Amino acid sequence: MSSILFKGAHVVSPKDGLDSVMDLLVQDGKIAQVAPEIAGEYDQVLDCEGQFLSPGLVDMHVHFRDPGLTYKEDILTGAAAAAAGGFTSVMCMPNTKPITDSPEVVDYIVNKAKDAKCKVYPIAAITRAQEGKELVDFQELVQHGAVAFSEDGKCVKNARMMRDAMVKAHEAHSFLISHCEDDDLTQGGIMHKGEVSEKLGVKGIDRLAEDVMTAREAMLSEDLGLPVHIAHVSTWGSMHVIRDAKRRGVNITCETCPHYFVLDHTALFKRDARFRMNPPLREKRDVEAVLKAIQDGTVDAIVTDHAPHSAEEKQGFETAMNGIIGLETSFALSYTHLVRTARIPLPRLIELMSVNPAKICGVQAGGLAVGDDADLFVYDLDTPFVVDENKFQSKARNMPFGGMKLFGKIKRTYLRGVLTYQE
Repeated sequence: MSSILFKGAHVVSPKDGLDSVMDLLVQDGKIAQVAPEIAGEYDQVLDCEGQFLSPGLVDMHVHFRDPGLTYKEDILTGAAAAAAGGFTSVMCMPNTKPITDSPEVVDYIVNKAKDAKCKVYPIAAITRAQEGKELVDFQELVQHGAVAFSEDGKCVKNARMMRDAMVKAHEAHSFLISHCEDDDLTQGGIMHKGEVSEKLGVKGIDRLAEDVMTAREAMLSEDLGLPVHIAHVSTWGSMHVIRDAKRRGVNITCETCPHYFVLDHTALFKRDARFRMNPPLREKRDVEAVLKAIQDGTVDAIVTDHAPHSAEEKQGFETAMNGIIGLETSFALSYTHLVRTARIPLPRLIELMSVNPAKICGVQAGGLAVGDDADLFVYDLDTPFVVDENKFQSKARNMPFGGMKLFGKIKRTYLRGVLTYQE
């Protein structure tokens, strides 16, 4: 039996009520003991004085492009990037090639992930080939390992079909994640519709495209009494809809991403495609609304929407594909811009990035209780560092945070007690 003693770390695990300097013992890949002082002889003793330790992060919204688009990323490189960011569990969106809409594709992801540096859970499509015409077999896909269903990258336009999908997902003991975007209102836009898009002379995406679909999903959820999760919320209007629905007891949850509270659409003045994603960067009013929603509990999870592309696909401001990578910067961005600015405390950040997404997706993660898998990460909060994308584990480099000074450096990540990343 192998054993590791983490000595003198500041353990932060809100699920377990831990927020103090402790020793933590791992034996045979499981949490064996957490106490102020643990004596004895062990295979490894790691001095963690001055460092923090928390349950591994959980990202319920990533794109690993596998199968079919592995020149951008694959399950193994994506998982390595996740480990470098402190993540031990991720949920992969279904817009692969072929689409994750069959048991065969779900099985492929589950089997390939057995050798990955984090736990990889498939999210299956809501409709076959994501064409919006025929619902998938929810029961069958759950039996093969799907943890949720989404059309991410597009919206289920037909309200009746979305209603039926909510019911069938619930019957399969699962739930839907909605990409809220009415493409009749986006009209080919490539960034937020506003003063910046007008000055640049490019088509913009009206925030209404997100808001009307968020409102529809809230109404469907309320009428059916069934859960729905809203992906990558970026607007003040959607946050208002979700907050109001939650006050009425609607079973609605939502996520946002670091770029929606760190950047705004003025970054697009650079005409740099690394700042283009979907939903797009919004206005300062939206940024403040996202921050407020994180503070008041409207936001349930912070995710990355890790969306790798090749260098060629991100060339040309107006022609480039949307999306940025984020697994290796997410924790540091969130800690720097949320905790160090005193908007939220550190335990709340761990809830948003570990406890809550695990709970929403119904997976075993987010805690350090005795008997849990030893999925955890060790991090330094005091030493600043500069983001260097050339050192990333991901195949991709399409992100706008290079050269940014941040706090919250990941030192080590462990999956079932096995070291998956070391600085």
